[in-house]
Amino acid sequence: MGFNYNDALSAFLILFAVIDILGSIPIIVSLRKKVGHVQSEKATVVAGAIMIVFLFVGESILNLLGVNVQSFAIAGSLVIFFLALEMILGITLYKEETPNTASIVPIAFPLIAGAGTMTSLVSIRAEFATINILIAIVANMIVVYAVLKNTERLERVLGPGGLSILRKVFGVILLAIAVKLFFTNLIPLLNPQ
Repeated sequence: MGFNYNDALSAFLILFAVIDILGSIPIIVSLRKKVGHVQSEKATVVAGAIMIVFLFVGESILNLLGVNVQSFAIAGSLVIFFLALEMILGITLYKEETPNTASIVPIAFPLIAGAGTMTSLVSIRAEFATINILIAIVANMIVVYAVLKNTERLERVLGPGGLSILRKVFGVILLAIAVKLFFTNLIPLLNPQ
């Protein structure tokens, strides 16, 4: 399997919804106020590197633990499902501790390349060719960089209402992706050849 525009776009949208960089603007703005300057370039490069490394060695780690990709993808779909519920309902099911610094932690990890992103990478690896996922990661890192560089401007333009609507729309998309991932991987797991 080689490059496929539709697959690359699908992988991009899945990662874009999971990373939810637009929904993270209020968090990034409050971190900037607490710790001052956020290094956009450093955060983007580190997050991209974490994602690419996990894309290639994530499956090996699973094999070492004796877990197959379908099982991990189903578990991942459940994580994505709960992330989507958080976005749609405006609730917090999982809460991170408040950080002291904001360079690599918590922006690059876990805000951008967090548990949901890692789970999604291994899950979509079962569905898309690696080249399409790599293109999706790079495209997402370009968007992440642009957002990190322009958080205050975007917050002013979108306003609290606009950010809330965006978050809910991506939540619904993420919910649909979680359901699709769940059933796509459940069928081969229940009916092994």
